[in-house]
Formats: sequence, structure tokens, C-alpha cells
Amino acid sequence: MGLINYNIEKYSPQQLVVIPLVLLVISLVLLALNMATTGMPVTPGLDFSGGTAVTIRTTDSHEQLQTVFADYPLSDISDMNDAKFLKFGTMDDAKYRSLSTLVSQKYPDASISQISETFGKSLQYQAIIAMIFSFIGMAIVIFLSFRTFVPSIAVVLSAFADMVMTAAVMNIIGITLTLGTTAALLMLIGYSVDSDILLTNRVLKRQGKLNDKLTGAFHTGIIMTSTTFAAATALFIVSWFGSIQILIEISAVLLIGLVADIINTWLTNVGILKWYVLKGGGK
Repeated sequence: MGLINYNIEKYSPQQLVVIPLVLLVISLVLLALNMATTGMPVTPGLDFSGGTAVTIRTTDSHEQLQTVFADYPLSDISDMNDAKFLKFGTMDDAKYRSLSTLVSQKYPDASISQISETFGKSLQYQAIIAMIFSFIGMAIVIFLSFRTFVPSIAVVLSAFADMVMTAAVMNIIGITLTLGTTAALLMLIGYSVDSDILLTNRVLKRQGKLNDKLTGAFHTGIIMTSTTFAAATALFIVSWFGSIQILIEISAVLLIGLVADIINTWLTNVGILKWYVLKGGGK
């Protein structure tokens, strides 16, 4: 049945959840360390920290660009096909005007944009509020839908773990928190809940052997995940060749989150549901 053999009958609930829980703890530690250094669990990008972004088409190396902009707070240089994407920290108006003059003289076809630190902090606050309310709203809907504590907390825990693991990987590979990646994280909440609800409904509301219900739910869920993964991969490839930075980051976050969702749905949530049913719940 299916290309992947999903048979967890021989594994106890404790064995199923141990690996995801270890990954969750490691992810929380990484986020805490980043919080201590940057003030946020995920390193904020220009949208939230403020600064200046410059996109130039040049064959200059990173070392040459660092020399050119040595007098300015250059924080990062990214390659985008035949272009370079430069990020600068916050600077006063005089420094920004000086940078604009230098860029226009040396790279006439460059594009430059600036976000003030105050505006960035305002966006940062609004994004945090949006994520908190989205998560709370999701939790309320889940508890109202199932009206049973253990299955409901399993869904909420899986969604929480999806976001935490994704955020930790973002820090590791250098994806910053921007308006685009925040939207991707919010999308993950909805996708995680969708796959977890599918699993929980199959286990609690259908007749049959527990392992057969879990296997059936897995094969349906993995098809859903595969189609979404393929779409996100296509978006990543197209945006990479098109040098569309915001779409590269959004698709990368979605791909990371989908992998995390597979782990948390089909190990963490399954482990909790298996324990719940074996203890006599769900009858």
C-alpha cells in the first residue's frame, strides 16, 4: 500500500516521540541563544531591524565591494545571478545621502531602498502580535472542534514544534525574519493544523485497527504533503533563477516547515494519539 511502508505497530509511543522532542529542545535552545544576541528568536531582516538595501549589477567580488563601502555599515552581501544584494545597518541622514551619492556614481543602474529603525520596530511588533493571535485562534478552534484535551493538545504541540524547528533552521542557514518569511510561518500554522486534523479524525472517528487507521491516514497525508512540497520546490527554483529574493526566502521557509511537519505529525502527534487510544481514550 503506497510507496512508503509506514508501519509503527512495533514502536511504543515513547519511542515515537523521543526524536522529535530532542529536536524541539535543541531548536528552543538555538532560539533562546539568538534571542540573547539579537533580541528576537529569529534574526530580524531589514523589514524589522531597519537599514538600507542596495541591489547592483556588477562583477566586483565581495572583497572589492567591502573596500568600496568600507566607510558604511555594510552587514551582508548576497549573490543573485549577475547581481549583488547589499545590506547596510541603520545610519543617519547624512550618511545615507553620502551612500546614495556613491552608489549612483559608481553603479548608475543600482536600486536602493531604506527602512527607518522606528518603522522597522513598529512592523516587528505588529508581526509578533499577528503570530500570537494566529496561534491562539488556531488553538481555540482545535479545542472547540475536538472537545478532548489530549488530541487537541497534540495538534497544538505539533503546530508549535513546526514553527520552532523552522525558525531554528532559519537561523542556522541565515534566513532572516521579514514580512515575507513571517507570512510563510503563518501559512505553516494552517498547513500543520490541516494534516494533524486529518490524522486525528481518522484515528478517533473511524472504525478498525489502530495501525490500519494510522497507515491509511499517513498515505493520504503524505500525498498532500508531496504535492505542496513539489509546488514550493518549483517556486524556489523559479525565484532562484529569477533572483526574486523575497520568493526565495518564502519558498525556503515553506520547504523547511513541510519537513518539520512530517516529523511532528507522523511521529509526535501519532505517538501521543497512540498512547491516548491504548489508554482507552477515543471510545
